[in-house]
Amino acid sequence: MTHSSITTPSTPPPAQSLSRRQRTTSLVAVVSGNFLEWFDWTVYAIFTTYIAANFFDHTDGASAVLMTLGVFAGGFLARPIGGLIFGRVGDKLGRKTALVIAMILMGVGSGLIAVMPTYDSIGVWASLGLFAARLIQGIAHGGESGNAYTYLAEIAPKDKRGLWGSSIMFTVTLGVMAATALGALLTSLLAPEPMNDWGWRIAFGIGAVLALAALFVRRKAEESQFFEEVKEEPASARTQVSRKHLTIIAIRIVLLTSLTMVLYYTWMSFFSAYAISSKGMDENGAYLASLGAQIIALIALPLWGALSDRIGRKRQLKIWSLAVMVVVFPVSWLLTDEPWTLFIAQSLALIVWAAQASIHSTVMAEQAPTEARSTSVGVWSSVGAALTGGTAPYLNTWLTGQGLEWVFSVYIIALAVVTLITLRFIPETAGVPMDEIPMPGDDEHPDAV
Repeated sequence: MTHSSITTPSTPPPAQSLSRRQRTTSLVAVVSGNFLEWFDWTVYAIFTTYIAANFFDHTDGASAVLMTLGVFAGGFLARPIGGLIFGRVGDKLGRKTALVIAMILMGVGSGLIAVMPTYDSIGVWASLGLFAARLIQGIAHGGESGNAYTYLAEIAPKDKRGLWGSSIMFTVTLGVMAATALGALLTSLLAPEPMNDWGWRIAFGIGAVLALAALFVRRKAEESQFFEEVKEEPASARTQVSRKHLTIIAIRIVLLTSLTMVLYYTWMSFFSAYAISSKGMDENGAYLASLGAQIIALIALPLWGALSDRIGRKRQLKIWSLAVMVVVFPVSWLLTDEPWTLFIAQSLALIVWAAQASIHSTVMAEQAPTEARSTSVGVWSSVGAALTGGTAPYLNTWLTGQGLEWVFSVYIIALAVVTLITLRFIPETAGVPMDEIPMPGDDEHPDAV
C-alpha cells in the first residue's frame, strides 16, 4: 500500500506538475512566513529576563524567571490543539489556507504582549494576560509547523527533499538570529532602566508588524499538487488510513521529535538567556556570541540537508544521535561567564544539532500519507514538542539552580538512545516519491542500528 494513489505513466507526478518557477515562488513564500513566525516566537525567549520583571512579582527574581519559563512551557500546551485545528484545515481546505490563518494568529499574540500592562499596574491579571497571548501563539505554532513541513515536502523534487527541507530550519535560524540581533541592538542602545521599562516591547511590536507583512508573501504560494490530486479523487479511490496506521504514525513522530525539540530550545533558542541568568554573562556579549554561533548553524544546515539526500535519512539520524551523546557534557563544561565560551560551546552544539534539524521537517512529513499528513504532523510534532521542548528551559534552569546540571545532560543522552531505538522501525525515505513511501506497518522490515 502506498500513501496515495500511484500515478500512471500518462499522468505526471504531482510534484512535477509545478514548474521550477512555481516551486521556487512557493518555497520562498512558505519559508519567508516561517522566518517571521519564528522571529515572533523566539523574541519571548530572548527577552525572558525583561518579561519576568514586568509580568510577575519581581521581588523574587529567580522565581519570576521560573514563572516566565513556565508560561513559555504553557504555550506549548496549545500547540497540539493548533496542530489538530489547522491540520484539519490543511487536509480539508489546503495547506496554503492554513498557513495564512496561522500567521494572523501569531501576529495577534505578539501585538497583545507588546501593549500588555505590567504586574505593577494590574497585578496578577498581567500574568494571566501574558499566558493568554502565549496560548494564542501556541495554537498558531501548532498550525504552522504541521502545514509548513507538509507543504514543503510535497512541492520539493523527490531527490532533493532533504536539501529543500533544510530551508525550514534555515529560516527558523534566521528568525532566531534576527530576534537575537535585535536583543543585542536594543541593549546596546538603551540603558538598563528604559530597556526594562519599555525597550523590550519594541521587539514584540516589530514581530506583530512583520507577521502581517508575511500574509502578502504567502498569498503568492501555489497549493500543494499532492493535496490537489487527492482532493479531486473520488472517496473510494483514496488510501484508507486505519487506526493502526495513525497510531504508528503518532508514536514515530512523537519519538522522533522529542530530542530535537529539547536541543533546539536548550542549544539554539535559550542558550544566551541561560548564560545570562545562570552564569552571570554580560547581556550584550551573550547576544553577540550566540549570534555568531547561529551563523555557524546556517552554514551547516544546507550541507547536512544535501548529505541526507545522498546517504539517507536513517544513516544521518544515527550519526546525529551518537554525536549528541558525545558532545553534550563538553558543551556544558565549556560555558562560563565569558562570551567567547558561549560562542565555542554553542557553535559545537549547533553543528551537531543541524544534522537532524536540517531534515526534521522532511522526516516528519515522510511519516504520514497525503490524506492525513497535515493533521498527523501538526498534532504529534506539537505533542512531542510540548512534552520535551516546552519544558526543557525550565528543567535546565531549575536543575542548574539545584547544582544538578549534569542530570539534564543525562536526560539528553537518554533521549538520544530512544531515538536510536526508534530508527530501527522506520523505512528509508530518501529519493522515494512521497506517494510511494510505504504506509506504516505495511511491508516494512526493521533493520539493525
